[in-house]
Amino acid sequence: MSEAVSAVPAVLPALPVLSAQAERLIELGVHEIAGLSVDDLRTFAETAEVPAGGDGALLAVHPDRAPASALAPMLRRDDKQGFVVTDMSDVDLFTPLDTVALPDAPLYLLTGVDRGDEMADWSPNEALPALTAKARTPLLLTEGIHWVLQQPAVLERNHCFMTIGSRLRRTDSALDARTPAIWISNGTGRDGRERRNAPKVGWCWAGNRHTWLGFASATDRLVQGL
Repeated sequence: MSEAVSAVPAVLPALPVLSAQAERLIELGVHEIAGLSVDDLRTFAETAEVPAGGDGALLAVHPDRAPASALAPMLRRDDKQGFVVTDMSDVDLFTPLDTVALPDAPLYLLTGVDRGDEMADWSPNEALPALTAKARTPLLLTEGIHWVLQQPAVLERNHCFMTIGSRLRRTDSALDARTPAIWISNGTGRDGRERRNAPKVGWCWAGNRHTWLGFASATDRLVQGL
């Protein structure tokens, strides 16, 4: 899984305005998957208040409404379609950690979204308490996918990210050791050569480090609109 890392990551552009994000989700048909109307999305985007400062806010659909398995194929990088790795058929069973306060609403905003490049070569087990100490919340897998849908530039070779806010809890209540991530396929192994350079939803072990994976997080989740 490892890749070489360039010395200086790219400066990421600001998120599109909320109205543009709503139109993007409508274009992709996310509202239909989520059981929402076009007006629901547009009204939310028009009435939501984005806190001053920063690079805007990310519009997210609750994972119960739009699961990762439905969103991942909407990802695109050049002409390549996104996909979930074959050994993650249970991707939609990865739910928010108990410490993640997820709004009880179909639509919400994420503020202060960051890729966490400075934590590259940390393990998920190391990164989670560090994010908590900074009063930051780790992104869910679906939130990470939403981010790439709206801002494809956040996914670049050697600077991809993990979404450790989503974890699978086993029947014995312990956490599964897999932690979800979004990166770019090299077209090797079971991915298949035809998927080289495609956006990829996969996983890494909670105790392992990867020099090319940061830890995506946000400052807050806000409920507004609907």
